[in-house]
Amino acid sequence: MQNKIIRVLLLLTVVVSLTGCSVIEGIFKAGMGVGIFIVIAVIAIILFVVSKLFGKK
Repeated sequence: MQNKIIRVLLLLTVVVSLTGCSVIEGIFKAGMGVGIFIVIAVIAIILFVVSKLFGKK
């Protein structure tokens, strides 16, 4: 009886830890996408400002 309880608890621990890893993976993927977007936006703003400063008037 105690052996079955240990197996069920072990299985439950594995299932919970695997779903937790996939959740963390999704968070990091979303964070990476947002980070790339912000970097591109900042570069675009810098290029816009530089073109306005040194462009033809």
